[in-house]
Amino acid sequence: MATASEWLAGARPRTLPAAIAPVLVGTGAAAHAGGAHLGRAVLATGVGIALQVAVNYANDYSDGVRGTDVDRVGPMRLTASGAAPPRQVRNAAFVSFAVASALGMWLIVLTGSWWLVAVGVLCIVGGWTYTGGRRPYGYLGLGEVGVFVFFGLVAVLGTTYTQLGHVTWLSAVGSVAIGLLACALLMVNNLRDIQTDALVGKRTLAVRIGDHRARRLYAVMVVLPVLLGAACVVVAPWSLLVLLLLTPAVLLAVGVLAGARGIALVPVLGGTGMLELAFGVLLGLGLAL
Repeated sequence: MATASEWLAGARPRTLPAAIAPVLVGTGAAAHAGGAHLGRAVLATGVGIALQVAVNYANDYSDGVRGTDVDRVGPMRLTASGAAPPRQVRNAAFVSFAVASALGMWLIVLTGSWWLVAVGVLCIVGGWTYTGGRRPYGYLGLGEVGVFVFFGLVAVLGTTYTQLGHVTWLSAVGSVAIGLLACALLMVNNLRDIQTDALVGKRTLAVRIGDHRARRLYAVMVVLPVLLGAACVVVAPWSLLVLLLLTPAVLLAVGVLAGARGIALVPVLGGTGMLELAFGVLLGLGLAL
């Protein structure tokens, strides 16, 4: 029987910035256009966190029953370690998806934009089929595509839309930057597991392009967003605040390019998550000001 601390570890809290940062940027873009709404921002944050936890539990379950998580470093694997029965981990994912759905419906009712129900369904399907189902797209090297779309474009643009009633070019730029940082989180995670994934037939993007190219792509994914955020200076001068993150981004990139492997990449994963969260805070604040 898994303990509370093991369930918390299985939820992979280091990935939660990928759920919070998009809301900060999307709200900042809405504020810049004069339409920020705190209550709806809180609901959007709840949806994002619940979806992220659901995806993490779903991945734990699907990878565990497939046998691809047997020999891993990094965060707790509830299913593969035997700490929790697969059925319980799957049910935890379903409960988290249900929480995200309930909060999402509340947000949709407030906005009156019922077409967003279809977007929510796509998010849930995308979260489950990342590693679940007969042909999980995460095993085909398309994980970064899903993350970029759902935790970048949809999350930021959706946040702005539910507060403002439309999207702006600032929210579009922010969604690309946030999407790249979310992809960096996934890339460093898959880079850490590149050898074991290759052995069990999990063809992530890191496996497909190889260790060296994956490291260079990670470097682009953490540095380019800072430059994109700074480019918003043309209409939002305070967006230059994100340049404070250029040094941390470069340091993370250098560490990965220098060849950090295995367990040495665990703190890089945490650092990438904190970089995304800090980026969300600074760009969101810069746009709002």
